[in-house]
Amino acid sequence: MKIKYFFHIFLFSIVSVSAYSQNVKLLNINQLNERIKNGKDSTYVVNFWATWCAPCIKELPHFEKLKAEHKSEKLAVLLVSLDFKSKLESNVIPFVKKKNLKNEVFLLNESDPQQFIDRIDPSWSGSIPATLFIKGDKRKFVESEFTYEQLLTEYKKL
Repeated sequence: MKIKYFFHIFLFSIVSVSAYSQNVKLLNINQLNERIKNGKDSTYVVNFWATWCAPCIKELPHFEKLKAEHKSEKLAVLLVSLDFKSKLESNVIPFVKKKNLKNEVFLLNESDPQQFIDRIDPSWSGSIPATLFIKGDKRKFVESEFTYEQLLTEYKKL
C-alpha cells in the first residue's frame, strides 16, 4: 500500500513539474511578432523583464492585476524574460512558480541583444523593465517601471 501511495505521489510530482515547465516557453522575436500579428483583434501588453531586475519584479503583480481585471476583454499580457537561456530551469521556471504568475511567460531565445532590441523598438536603450503596447496599428513603447495606475492609463489609451 505504501509503495503504491509513494508511486502515485512520485508520478504526480513528475507530471506537475513537466506540465508546469511548459508554461515558460522559449520564444524568438520572429515568433513574438507572428503571435501578435495573428491576434489583430486583441490588445497586447508585452512586458520585458528579468528575474534579477528588482523594478521588474516589483511591477509584475500589476500585469497580473491588469489581466485579471480585464479578463472579459481581448487582452493578451505576455511576460518576456530576458534572463539567459541557461537560467530557464534553474531561475525562471522556479521564479514563475513561486510568484504564481498566471499570464503567459516566455524566455527570449535570441543571441544578439542589439538586434532584438532594435526590432522591438528603435528607441529602446535596452534597459528593463520595458513594455510594448499594441492594438491594431497602434504601438507604444515605454521604457520604465509602472505603478498599477500608470499601467492602466497606458492600456486605456490604446
